[in-house]
Amino acid sequence: MTDTGVSVSTGLENVADLEATLESLLSVERFDPSAAFTRRLPMDADRAAAEADPNAFWARKAEELLTWHTPFTQVLDDSNPPFYTWFADGMLNLSENCLDRHVAAGRGERVAFHWHGEEGERRTVTYADLLADTQRLANGLRSLGVRAGDVVGIFLPMIPEVAVAMLACARIGAVHNVVFGGFAPSAVRERMEVSDAKVLITVDGARRKGRTAPVKAAVDAELGDLPALGHIVVVSGPGGTGAPMTAGRDVWYHELLATAAPDCPPEPLSAEHPLFILYSSGSTAKPKGILHTTAGYLLGATYTHRAVFDIDPDTDVYWCSADVGWITGHSYIVYGPLSNGVTSVMYEGAPDYPDYDIWWRLIEEYKVTVFYTAPTAIRTCIKWGARYPGRHDLSSLRVLGTVGEPINPKAWLWYHVVIGGGRCPIVDTWWQTETGSALISPLAGVTSTKPGSATLPLPGISPALLSEDGEPVTEGTGILVITKPWPSMLRTLYKDDERFVKTYFSRFGPSTYVVGDAARLDADGYFWIIGRIDDVINVSGHRLSTAEVESAIVAHEAVAEAAVVAQYDEQTGQAIVAFVTLAGDRSGDEATEAELREHVARRIGKLARPRRIIWADDLPKTRSGKIMRRLLRDIAEGRELGDVTTLRDPAVMAALTAKVGTARDNE
Repeated sequence: MTDTGVSVSTGLENVADLEATLESLLSVERFDPSAAFTRRLPMDADRAAAEADPNAFWARKAEELLTWHTPFTQVLDDSNPPFYTWFADGMLNLSENCLDRHVAAGRGERVAFHWHGEEGERRTVTYADLLADTQRLANGLRSLGVRAGDVVGIFLPMIPEVAVAMLACARIGAVHNVVFGGFAPSAVRERMEVSDAKVLITVDGARRKGRTAPVKAAVDAELGDLPALGHIVVVSGPGGTGAPMTAGRDVWYHELLATAAPDCPPEPLSAEHPLFILYSSGSTAKPKGILHTTAGYLLGATYTHRAVFDIDPDTDVYWCSADVGWITGHSYIVYGPLSNGVTSVMYEGAPDYPDYDIWWRLIEEYKVTVFYTAPTAIRTCIKWGARYPGRHDLSSLRVLGTVGEPINPKAWLWYHVVIGGGRCPIVDTWWQTETGSALISPLAGVTSTKPGSATLPLPGISPALLSEDGEPVTEGTGILVITKPWPSMLRTLYKDDERFVKTYFSRFGPSTYVVGDAARLDADGYFWIIGRIDDVINVSGHRLSTAEVESAIVAHEAVAEAAVVAQYDEQTGQAIVAFVTLAGDRSGDEATEAELREHVARRIGKLARPRRIIWADDLPKTRSGKIMRRLLRDIAEGRELGDVTTLRDPAVMAALTAKVGTARDNE
């Protein structure tokens, strides 16, 4: 199929018309690139070169895309797997690659970020502006005693200062440790303590949906006695509340910049110099400090951002709706886009404030051409209805992307039809905090896509499927692994080499990276990410992927969103519990429950039918939109709830807990 021929200008905000259109497209297995889409960057040569000699391919890309102080002579050192290094004898500076070279080329007045605050505030930040503030903050950090190799914590909302803080650290060789702005202060303390951070950059208050939380005061209550933390730098945020300041320790960000020297030449650093630590949110073990280094990481972020989205820095306006507290924000809000010299949108706020159409209003206002978001966010928008994007002109869009989890076909099609007007290629990217950049993804305008599949590996990437015994799987389901090193891969876990090897390289040997995901490989060589290996429900000895069951439930026309977890069962070992949000005004009754169970049985099999269905007005989500399935497992099994402070709306849990007790138990 070469083109869907669908246009949202024909009244698809009408629910019945939209449902009929999506239903008709569910049977389409493959969407070929539209003849109307013009690809700017050729990719045939890259694929051929990477297949012929991956190391030579990466070396050429490193020379083409990055600016070096000292050229490298060695590409990959694989003499001590899994402790690989890339371009190790080269010298460069990441901040220079993201800022100075663009300003030197005469592009200083190009907009780096169109920042939009949740109350309608606007800031236009050029590359020259960003460079000026980065240099002053870098000098300010040095005045506070920060040196190359020291760790600086960053706990900020989505404001331009967060990019300045990251780039200033990179400029002087400090290692940044960004903590998601939605985390509780106790999580900040843990990450600062284990990384021995010398300075923390935070904000006086952070806004969310019309309310302002006193962040600095909360941080003080948790971090006041950390011996290594010498200083706290405080940004006066939008609608700032002021903050308690400790003499000799605390300093206002704007005062630090005002007294700092304006010039700070970028420090030439080794390609393998540590760039950042990003802690994963471990649920049963302490968080893992994933360490990325400079050149390989920057190359992966720069190349994939340009190649996957077909970026033209001179014409594109790009928007990734993630948060810098996650790897997506590092790679595809800050480093990839800035290295490529593109103009981006940065939004501080929720997707439903002040109204459900805020995203689409911003796309129309800033003429966004490339939009990158999460499947969870798309499903939430489906629940709100097509009338909200229908209010706005989205014709500027040319490429759509998804990230964070597998996207179910129904959400893919809604995104394609309602947001993309049937004309925009969708790049469903698969990658991880550990991989640094996308590894499996369609190329916009090049790859034929299948809704729900991440499709094919990117040039220079070598994924494979293995059986439980380590045998290759050429078609079917297996354990996803990467068989060859790639530049943007993590180098280790911070201060824990042993755990690094055990977690990622012990199962099939030191040269095979175990992703932790199960996947399916189809006859065309397309990868379908099923879900985490441990996100499998074992019902009477039959292993069922939670993602697969969720996708089946959400495919039903009455369902807007679903999350599936396992519950202990004496007879079957585990049973399936589904938390389901219905679309529109549909009510959850016994008839709908029976209909859903049979729908799942038809799509997967009777064993996949949920034992219990809990009707949910909303699901517990972090501020970035990630569903907290750990909490759903807690309430399904009647356990005491874990930490709920990171949730966007903690009240959701009380409502769900009440409903669990009254849910029917279907034998």
